This record gives sequence, structure tokens and C-alpha cells, in this order.
Amino acid sequence: MPGAKVVHRVLAILASTTIAATLTLAAQAGGKKLVFAVFWSGCEEACRGFQDYTAEKKLDFEIVIRNAGRDRSKLKIILNEARAAKADLITSWGTSATVGIAGTLADVKNGQFNNDIAHVFMVVADPVGAGIIESLDRTGRKNITGTFNRVPEAVNIHTIRSYLPAFRRLGLLYNTNEPNSVLKYREIADLAKQLGFELVAREMPLGANGRPTPSDIPGKIAELKDKDVDFIYLGSSSFLDVNRDLFTGSAVDMGIPVLSPYERLVQNSQALISISARYYDVGRLAAQQAEKILVGGQTPGDIPVARMTDFAYVVNMAVARKLSLFPPVEILQIAETVK
Repeated sequence: MPGAKVVHRVLAILASTTIAATLTLAAQAGGKKLVFAVFWSGCEEACRGFQDYTAEKKLDFEIVIRNAGRDRSKLKIILNEARAAKADLITSWGTSATVGIAGTLADVKNGQFNNDIAHVFMVVADPVGAGIIESLDRTGRKNITGTFNRVPEAVNIHTIRSYLPAFRRLGLLYNTNEPNSVLKYREIADLAKQLGFELVAREMPLGANGRPTPSDIPGKIAELKDKDVDFIYLGSSSFLDVNRDLFTGSAVDMGIPVLSPYERLVQNSQALISISARYYDVGRLAAQQAEKILVGGQTPGDIPVARMTDFAYVVNMAVARKLSLFPPVEILQIAETVK
């Protein structure tokens, strides 16, 4: 009933306000800086890296973890809670969470978005392309800086060619309800023209709830199989990451190797190879940015986006055996292998 929904929303706002007031008092009593850490799909490796860095450095932070649960409607509630609690800093994980909290450059005068509280983003595939900031060197937003963790996409293509010299055709699934997923599709499409390979991309259909459905994944991979793709690249998609076992398992069952920008798809699922920054280290780097702001007194917009420089090559040898696709010596010399 519509009336019930209104009552539930009012109760949620009242509860949020009460919690915020409690957090403010607790942080002020301890002389701590209050940090709201907003995650799109729960506290994971980057979250732990952020927490561990602050603990090791004995930074006087009170970290409040908030999980949006991949639900955009929760982000405004979380922002209102952070404002009510007089948070000193917000850190956000992922493109969807960051855009939902901070908006884009077009929203710098829009009070519905965070243009007042210091903000550090992390795990955003393309913060410039998403319109969150002007550039990695100067964000163009006084209260915002962040981290950048993606390997240049040309490196991924060169790695595929090293692994499979006959590579000609790349498969990609993307979903339009994640801005990062669409941006990555467009980037790879441009790269295909530059580097001379064919991109076969398939859009995941959205259901009545505006989200893709996991059960559609095998069928879309079958479409890529019918087009004789040599490799599938995950691109950027929280949806495919969450459904990693179905995604990578379906690809391997159809004899197609997967390259992932997320190491966990190799370590804990059936992607063949990844070249990526470890999310734990990304979280630590975000904490360093927060330290510059809350301890060093720097203005976020004056701090360049911090780039990850260490990337790990990981190969799943069990998957390599299933596919009879063993890595060449030059990759084995630099890669960590998962058996």
C-alpha cells in the first residue's frame, strides 16, 4: 500500500537521524574523525585494506561501514545520514556508489549530491569518462579526490595476444544499468579499431526491476560462442562479478577462456587470467588519500587521484587444463598461478 511505503520511509529517516546523532556524539567524545565508508556490494578486500591501513597507522578515525546492497535508492539515505552525523569524510567504492553519492561535474551546485563533505572514491573504472572529475591530475571538484586502479586496456589485449597468438575476436557482455559497464564497452570498441581485433558485444537485457537477470548469462555467452569469439573479457560490471561462478563457468563449459580485471574471478572462480591491482591495496591507497585530508589538512580537490602502479598477473591452471590452453613461458615467468 502507498501509505505503508510512506510510513516505512519516514521511520527509516527517523532511525537514520537517531543513528547519525549517536555517531556524532561518539566521535566527538573520542576526538575522532568520522568517516563514512560506502560500499556497493558490502565490505570486501578494499574495505579491509582501508580499515587495516588506518589501524596500522593509528589514525584517529571512527569508520562507519554502509552497504548500499546494489540499491541506488539507499545512497541518498546514506548521504543524509553522513550529513546529519557531520561526517568528516566519505569514501565510496565503485562507479554506481560514487555517482549516487557525489553526482557528476554537472551536479556541483545540486544539493542532492555531496559537494560539501570531503570525499575519496575508489574502484571507479573510469572517473573521467563517468563525468565524476575533470582529470586524474586535477579533479575540478574542491571536495573530491580518489584512486585509480585499472590496467590500461591495451595491456589486456596484448596479454591475450601473448597467450593466444591467433586471437582475432573478443567477446564482451555489458549492462546498461551500470554506467561503468557502458563506458568500458565504448572504450573497448574504440580500442578494437586501434589494435585491429573484432569486438563482439552483447547487452544484458534488463528486467522489470531495471536490473539484468543472472539466468540470462548462459544464453548471452552462447551467442558469443556462436560468433566464434576467442576470449571473453569481463570489462567492468558488478553484476557479472557478483554472478562470477555462473559467468565464468558457462564460458568454460563452452570452451571459451575469460580474462578478468578482477583477480577474485581467477582465484575463486573459473576465469583463466587476470591483470589487476589487488583491491586490498586499493583500499590502503584510498586510506592514504583520507590521511592527507584528515591528518595532513590538504584540500581534496588539490590532491591528484592516486594511481596504482603494482599489478598482478594471475593464471588459473585448473582452467587452463580444462581448456587445453596453457600459458606461454613469458607469462608464466611473471604470473602467479592458481592450481
